[in-house]
Amino acid sequence: MSKFYNITGSTGLTVELVGPASANVIIKSVLLTNIHNTNAATVSLFIQDDPISGATSTYKLINKISIPATTSLILDNPSMFRFDEKYGLYVQVGSSDSIDVIINT
Repeated sequence: MSKFYNITGSTGLTVELVGPASANVIIKSVLLTNIHNTNAATVSLFIQDDPISGATSTYKLINKISIPATTSLILDNPSMFRFDEKYGLYVQVGSSDSIDVIINT
């Protein structure tokens, strides 16, 4: 089963793709597609916990990668998506960028 997202950036926007405590979700791949016709999209993909204390831990899988217009980036090494259930998977895009995200589980 796959999960699909359409994401349009705005300053400081973070989108949760897979929430913490989703231990039964096994991610096989993530496809990030820049849907803009002329501009590159800047994308960061990371895991982050959400403890009650409020002091989060964040680990970048990709950081501010530029995906050219009308192209895709596939991350298909399942081992990079094996993380403790206290972490969730999140994405951030540049303020004027639009991407589609498909998570293959």
